[in-house]
Amino acid sequence: MANKTLAFEIGTEELPAFDLHAATEKLGDLASTALDGAKIPHGDVSVYTTPRRLIVIVADVPEATEAAVEEFRGPAAKIAFDESGEPTKAAIGFARGKGVDPASLERRDENGTEYVYAVKETPSLDVVALLPDLLGNLITAISWPKSQRWGSRREQFSRPVRWILAMLGETVVPVEFAGLVAGNTTRGHRFLNPGPHEVASAEKLIDVLRAANVVPSEAERESSIREQVRAIEAETGLVAELPAKTMEEVVNLTEFPTVMVGEFDELFLAVPKEITVDAMLVHQRYFPLFNADGTLSNKFLITSNGNPDFRENIVDGNQRVVAARLYDAKFFYDEDLKKPLEAYVERLGEVVFQESLGTTRAKTDRIVELAKRLAADAGLAGQDAADAERAAYLCKADLVTGAVVEFTSVQGIMGRYYAKAAGETDQVAEAIADHYRPRFAGDDTPASMVGKVVAAADKLDTICGLFAVGQGPTGSSDPFALRRSAIGILAMLEDGLDISLIDAIDSALDIYEQGGLKFDREAVRAEVVDFFVTRTKVMLRDSGIAADTVDAVLASGVAEPMVIMGRARALESARANDKETFDDLATAYARANNLRDAELGADVDESLFGDEEKALNAAVAAAESAVANALAADDYPQALSVLAGLRGPIDAFFENVMVMDEDDKVRANRLKLLNRFVGVFGNVADFGKMSKSK
Repeated sequence: MANKTLAFEIGTEELPAFDLHAATEKLGDLASTALDGAKIPHGDVSVYTTPRRLIVIVADVPEATEAAVEEFRGPAAKIAFDESGEPTKAAIGFARGKGVDPASLERRDENGTEYVYAVKETPSLDVVALLPDLLGNLITAISWPKSQRWGSRREQFSRPVRWILAMLGETVVPVEFAGLVAGNTTRGHRFLNPGPHEVASAEKLIDVLRAANVVPSEAERESSIREQVRAIEAETGLVAELPAKTMEEVVNLTEFPTVMVGEFDELFLAVPKEITVDAMLVHQRYFPLFNADGTLSNKFLITSNGNPDFRENIVDGNQRVVAARLYDAKFFYDEDLKKPLEAYVERLGEVVFQESLGTTRAKTDRIVELAKRLAADAGLAGQDAADAERAAYLCKADLVTGAVVEFTSVQGIMGRYYAKAAGETDQVAEAIADHYRPRFAGDDTPASMVGKVVAAADKLDTICGLFAVGQGPTGSSDPFALRRSAIGILAMLEDGLDISLIDAIDSALDIYEQGGLKFDREAVRAEVVDFFVTRTKVMLRDSGIAADTVDAVLASGVAEPMVIMGRARALESARANDKETFDDLATAYARANNLRDAELGADVDESLFGDEEKALNAAVAAAESAVANALAADDYPQALSVLAGLRGPIDAFFENVMVMDEDDKVRANRLKLLNRFVGVFGNVADFGKMSKSK
């Protein structure tokens, strides 16, 4: 008998767009796992979803499962049965685990030893009889961030379930859920072709939906939207901005997307474009259109789920909506400009930053003080230093402006506009806009050193303050996004922010102490330093640096992220690209490290040295100086080269000197020399953690 197609559709009220996308990604695996668990053979599993439905299509499903006989060997018979032949606990437990009666266990002789066997026969089962429970459970297995009940039902789903279709070939599978019984009818597009529509057989479901004006998959709807956008771009000469997040949402707000062009009054082009774009993308899910020179046009794209025959009405309605939003934006912008940006700083005292850490006004004072210290460490002077202090003072001021309260995503950006309008320097204005950067992995860092200083001060104040009040990240929980802030600081260090992070942490904690916050200074400092070291390790490993390379560098006791990164990359480079240097490093370190006795120290008595000992001691002394100079200059490849140069002296030493001399003083002195030798390496990395690797 030929295999058939299984079609299962859960019809609902409109589902939340992002929740639907997450469910789409998981539904196929859930269905496959359920079928496999029921031992129902099947072919490919396909998933289709729209805002009003989730569909699973499974190919090559048989009408009956295969009969099977399974044999399991258990314990030896002498263990499984007592002297009277009754099954022991071992036999009973074995039988229970295999789902058989202990009385049915068989004895089989194997090379003179009897074992018990459980023989489990599974009969062929009607698949249609298995599917109702399986598919019903699949509905409840779909996980939603939030679920709801409806009517008098106890069942829960993301949105009320309105119909269920379940068919194996032409046979309806009577799945029951929330008072509904599955049938062979589906629904089309809510406005264009609602139905109900009868489905003759499972393999026809998708065709029926397409005929009912439903584009059944995310990928097809996105492709359709992009194709329509390209046509509009070609016709108008404008360029659309299609952010991935907004596209993902729009795709799951429509079943039959039609892209239309709307426009707004050019009056609103006087408003900062970021507000206009925010109003369109974030609030209305419209795509803005830009002129060829990058300036914002007064046209935008609407992705409609309505009847395209009523295009004029749809466009007009959407234009009215966006006009109302833009009138609000212009009003707030104009009102905000009536006062200089500085006038808003004191109002930050009305905004709580964190319950134990005070207001955003208090945070502003801390940012100013920390930025001054970081600017000095970074070597900023004159106008740059003054701009850093000024930008730190003004960086949060726009949070209480009308435009940012209404359009939160433009914080910082509006501060830049208001700073320029108030006559602040360009560098101050840009630093205000940039101080939230980098906002995510791969985002640009602030363009100027002033911007980097202010951004680092802001992020470090947050990290140190929250650790001080016991609100650091735990496990996967990081409600204040401190890991992202730490990675942002590290990215700025890599991008040229030349400061000591350890000193910066100390400065941030000093400022909190001076402000009266009570906390265990040493414990918090250790936590924050370790937090940054851990982030540094993650960044290095993600970039391809071997874990033992990172561990070798960390074992030397360094905590400055840029030092850790520089040494790890130099060491990994030597390991990967300069095998001779790495072999020399590893061999020289291993030979000395295997014999040294750290308890003896490194205070050698040169009067006890022979020629080979003097030569090694001189080489070590020269290496100590050269390595120190290289490390001071952050020239880690040079430090490694100097260390590799010790291969010859240590080889000559071992070839001509008996370290474990019978004379206790001579032996101890030679071991001290080896300690001194190993100590030079220890200033760079613990090569013992990687010398035998690769």
